[in-house]
Amino acid sequence: MTKRFGIDIDGTVTCPTSLIPFINEEFNRSLSLEDLKEYDLTKALPDISPDTFSDWFLEAEPVIYSSSPVVEHADKILKQWKTDHELFFISARNEKHFELTTEWFKDKGINYDHIELIGSHDKVKTAKRYNVDIFFEDKHDNAVMIHEECDIPVILFDTPYNREATPEGVIRVQNWLEAKQWVNQWLNKAK
Repeated sequence: MTKRFGIDIDGTVTCPTSLIPFINEEFNRSLSLEDLKEYDLTKALPDISPDTFSDWFLEAEPVIYSSSPVVEHADKILKQWKTDHELFFISARNEKHFELTTEWFKDKGINYDHIELIGSHDKVKTAKRYNVDIFFEDKHDNAVMIHEECDIPVILFDTPYNREATPEGVIRVQNWLEAKQWVNQWLNKAK
């Protein structure tokens, strides 16, 4: 039974630490992932104005996105899933980064059915439009909204910035191996 998987890119398929070396270099810091307790990265940089951070990030985005490593096991598991399921990548990235995003997928050997860059963190409408059966996310409020408004399971990849409580349909996992195990059980129940 083919399912359509909705999958975030940054912090989900890419390593959640991808941004940290760039932040440390630009702002002369020594932050680690454990220092990022909120999704809003400016909270870890209280002496840097949000506008300054935003200006820097908008300029640095192409280099960051192009050089982001794949988080461990994601590429192998996605390759396995691609044989039986549809992979729809839905990202808050701006549409202007479509070409470098598809190039990154090609370079990393990750196949897909569709990539949608919506330029916003509100993924509910896009998840509904493409009728995804399950979603994979790292942003806590996105995971909860997608689950509640689409009535689908959402796999939430655990990070220090998303540790708030979750409803039953948001499944917190430590890595892609745990995600695969949960998805396999879910698929078996659906048969």
